[in-house]
Amino acid sequence: MLTLIPASAVVLVIPLLLLVPSASHRHPSSIKFAGICIILGLLGTGDNLMFNYGIRYLPVSTFSLLCSTGLAFNAFFAFLLNSQKFTPYIFNSVLILTLAAVLLGVHSDGGSAASKNYPLGLTLTLAASALAGFILSLTQLTIQKILKAKTLAIVLEMMLWTGVVTALACTVGLFASGQWRGIHEEFVGFDRGRVSYLMTLIWIGVSWLAASVGFLGMIYSISSLFANVIGTLGLPLVPIFAAVFFHEKMDGVKAVALLMAVLGFANYMYQHYLDDMRERNAAHPLMEVKHDHSTVVSV
Repeated sequence: MLTLIPASAVVLVIPLLLLVPSASHRHPSSIKFAGICIILGLLGTGDNLMFNYGIRYLPVSTFSLLCSTGLAFNAFFAFLLNSQKFTPYIFNSVLILTLAAVLLGVHSDGGSAASKNYPLGLTLTLAASALAGFILSLTQLTIQKILKAKTLAIVLEMMLWTGVVTALACTVGLFASGQWRGIHEEFVGFDRGRVSYLMTLIWIGVSWLAASVGFLGMIYSISSLFANVIGTLGLPLVPIFAAVFFHEKMDGVKAVALLMAVLGFANYMYQHYLDDMRERNAAHPLMEVKHDHSTVVSV
C-alpha cells in the first residue's frame, strides 16, 4: 500500500501541473534539476521507511512523542540553512506547539513494545523526525536559492519528479524485500471489501497530494518553519475529528493540548503581523506635513 500511495499522488499532480501557468524562469539545467529531484526523492523514501519501522517497534504514545520533536528539528535546520530569525514570539510558538504535541503523545494509549526492538524503534523514529525537519529546510533552500523559483509551476514540477523517484524507490524496495507477494492477500482479505481497499488507496493519495501541495506552497510563499507550524497545529485537531466522526471522548488533556496549539499558532501569526506592518511602513513611510516658514532676509 505504501508504494501505491506516492504513485497515485504522482498521477494526480499531473492535472494540477497542467492547470498552473508555465514558468517563465525555468530550472537552471536538466542535470541539476534531476539531481535535486533524485536527492529529495531518496531522502523522502528513507524518511518514510524509518517512520514505518519506528511505529512497528514502538507504542503509539512513544511514537507520537518522538514525532512531535520534528518541529524543533526543523527550527534548528531553518536557522542553519534558511537564516531563520528567531524572535521571542517565534520561539514561544515553536516551544508551545512542541509541548502541545508532546502532551498529546504522552496521553495517547499505546500497546507494549517488543523489548528487543524498542531501542531500534526509538533511534529510527528520532532520526526520521530529524530528517523530516532537514528535508523541509532543504526544500526551502532548493526553491529559493538553487532553483530560484519565481512561479509555482517549477515547484509543482519538482514535486512531480521527486514523487516519481520516491515511487520508483518504493517499488524497488517492495520487490527486493519480497513483500510484493502479500499485496494480493492484503487486497482480497481487506475487512470492508475490495472496493473499499481501492477507495482507501485513492483517497489517501488525494489527501497526500493536497498535503504535499499545501506544504510546498507554504514553503514557496513563506518558509519551511511556517509549513511545519501549520502541520503541528493540525495534530491536536485530530481528537476533534475523532470525536465527531468516531465518537471518541474529548477529555481535558486533549482540550488543553488544543488550546496550547492555538496559543502557539497565535504567537507565530502575531510575529508575521508585526513583520508585515514593518514592511508596509518601510515601503510607504508616513508623509510628514512640513510647513514652510517665510524668512525675512535683511540686507
